[in-house]
Amino acid sequence: MSRVIHFDLSADNPERAAEFYRSVFNWQVNKWEGPEDYWLIQTGTEQEPGITGGVAGRIKPEDTTAVVFDVESVDAVSKKVVDAGGKIREEKKAVPGVGYLIMCRDTEGNTFGIMQIDESVK
Repeated sequence: MSRVIHFDLSADNPERAAEFYRSVFNWQVNKWEGPEDYWLIQTGTEQEPGITGGVAGRIKPEDTTAVVFDVESVDAVSKKVVDAGGKIREEKKAVPGVGYLIMCRDTEGNTFGIMQIDESVK
């Protein structure tokens, strides 16, 4: 069974959004040191329930919030997405030090991601 492991917020101004979530929810929001402009969100401590997230620049006007599911194989699950009537929104990409990510849309137009964790990815 796949679990929600992350959420992504889209923003016209990610730095402004980061400040908003810091001030409203007291979340830690820090710029990722990776190759893309992305701000990581920590919603609590390792001992508290919850998930982590991030803020990225909006790619398409309709982008809002997406959850990301942990899967064993993004290749196998992306095929299931298409077979079930969904669509691939963004092809497989390597996220250095994290794994592989494919962004999808379900039959209702909702965006979600599937992530194959592999910290050796460069």
